[in-house]
Amino acid sequence: MIAVQGRDDTDVVRTARDGTRQTRGMNPTENLRAARTTLIEHRDDAAAAEAAFVWPDVGEHFNWAVDWFDAIAVGNEKTALRIVEEDGRDTSVSFDRMRWRSDEVAAWLSAAGVEQGDHVMLMLGNRVELWESMLAIMKLGAVILPTTTLLSTADLADRLERGRVSHVIVDRADTAKFASLEGDYTRIVVGGATEGWRDYDESLEGIGISPTVTVNSDDPCLIYFTSGTTSKPKMVVHSHVSYPVGHLSTLYWLGLRPGDVHLAISSPGWGKHAWSLFFAPWNAEATVFVYNYGRFDPIALRQKLDEAGVGTFCAPPTVWRMLIQAELGTKPRKLREALSAGEPLNPGVISAVQDAWGLTIRDGYGQTETTALIANPPGGAVVPGSMGRPLPGISIAIIDPVSGEPATTGEICLDLASLPVNLMTGYLADEARTAEARAGGYFHTGDVAEQADDGTITFIGRTDDIFKSSDYKISPFEVESVLLRHPAVAESAVVPAPDATRHTVVKAYVALAEGWQPDAETARALFTHSASELSAYERVRRLEFFDLPKTISGKIRRVELRDREQEAFDDGVEIASEWRSDRL
Repeated sequence: MIAVQGRDDTDVVRTARDGTRQTRGMNPTENLRAARTTLIEHRDDAAAAEAAFVWPDVGEHFNWAVDWFDAIAVGNEKTALRIVEEDGRDTSVSFDRMRWRSDEVAAWLSAAGVEQGDHVMLMLGNRVELWESMLAIMKLGAVILPTTTLLSTADLADRLERGRVSHVIVDRADTAKFASLEGDYTRIVVGGATEGWRDYDESLEGIGISPTVTVNSDDPCLIYFTSGTTSKPKMVVHSHVSYPVGHLSTLYWLGLRPGDVHLAISSPGWGKHAWSLFFAPWNAEATVFVYNYGRFDPIALRQKLDEAGVGTFCAPPTVWRMLIQAELGTKPRKLREALSAGEPLNPGVISAVQDAWGLTIRDGYGQTETTALIANPPGGAVVPGSMGRPLPGISIAIIDPVSGEPATTGEICLDLASLPVNLMTGYLADEARTAEARAGGYFHTGDVAEQADDGTITFIGRTDDIFKSSDYKISPFEVESVLLRHPAVAESAVVPAPDATRHTVVKAYVALAEGWQPDAETARALFTHSASELSAYERVRRLEFFDLPKTISGKIRRVELRDREQEAFDDGVEIASEWRSDRL
């Protein structure tokens, strides 16, 4: 067992500069448990939760893998992780087994040269070793760089260098990507012995004792690469508190309770995986349920939700749309909470699930740089199209990007005066970008929203996605939401198309639903739909059926589409495959 020292046993309530209270005393485990209990007890009363919740003070030295996970796992034979494969293989791991296995892995990694502060690239799919390694690396005080298996060799070269990686833990299927990547880093393979790589299975021999490590609460714990929708991926640094403790907000949004079975559709390597498949459910002492599939099958997924007794289910809008298109069928027997995150959720999707399952999908908002910030909380009425309200312990400000003053419509910001627990410590090796993100006493998300009188916040778009047409501001999200109501549209991306008269006009790139043809008849139907549902200045003027470019995390890269439009305009050519409303 790894020991973490430096406890404050006095029982004190500290008042921060903004008036919020933070508990001190007992021990970090009990402080975190007390904060969790508050959120669970008030899960159906957002106002009461906001009034009662206090971010727990876990002290100067805190290691979540030891001070929380091990503390709840000793002798706990309840299921911590269950993974079901497409071919029927079913693996379950108890909390206690995960505790001592991660200790064994930590001891083995230490013997392999992993030291406190080292950067460890973790590039595994949804397999048990991913969760073991996450805990083990944390226990050593090393820094985890979660990495998707979809990266190319060129992407990996960039991350190895910029991420200052000393060790990599990789699935055997991906070792070939590293063949040409030289460097002084330890190579560890999972899934079978491979020449030139240390075999992870050696950790099963249980050799050695985990070293005793003391970590500071603000020491780096995780480094996430953002998805890079508009630029080179940023490197987001989280401490031993900002994600591990900060995800109490995510626990509350998800509506998790001890003993729940939670399934989230998210790929390893991205922040949302840590949100919903690591910290939030294990903070709740819930079971992480994973269904691994090669090709998405909505019918099979619904069946697994039912068979596994999943109570809380979170999926991105794309998955919800695919479920709807395949017909939802009857509600899975134990499903209590339906959730969505990753991109804004369209009202039509919420209505379809409500009609079929009697559940309202609750939208949630946050970033890789934060935990959940804004959401429709459990037990509350959902305002269609709204992301909800700030979660307990979160101080949100809507700031006019020009004046820098509070406004009803503006950039979503975190008030730094509130000392936000759940905010990254900064961007790795980029002080200028960190300072820019924290300018004026706020953390700037880069997202624009409108806050109503009742406090609900509605997403408008990224600051770099919103554009003007004939001097009117256009929110791509609003236009895309209208397009998605038409049965022909599976997905869409709206961008400005340069125009000599209006400066720009609204252009929609559309991925068609099954059974629809990319012809004049479909284009005419979508133009008619746009004209009937949108104000004149918002209407789609140009349309193209297109395979939408996406990041490896599945987010649409509108920047590529904008560049495509600008290049055609600069060259003085019309895009031959597009349709124009004034020519049909």
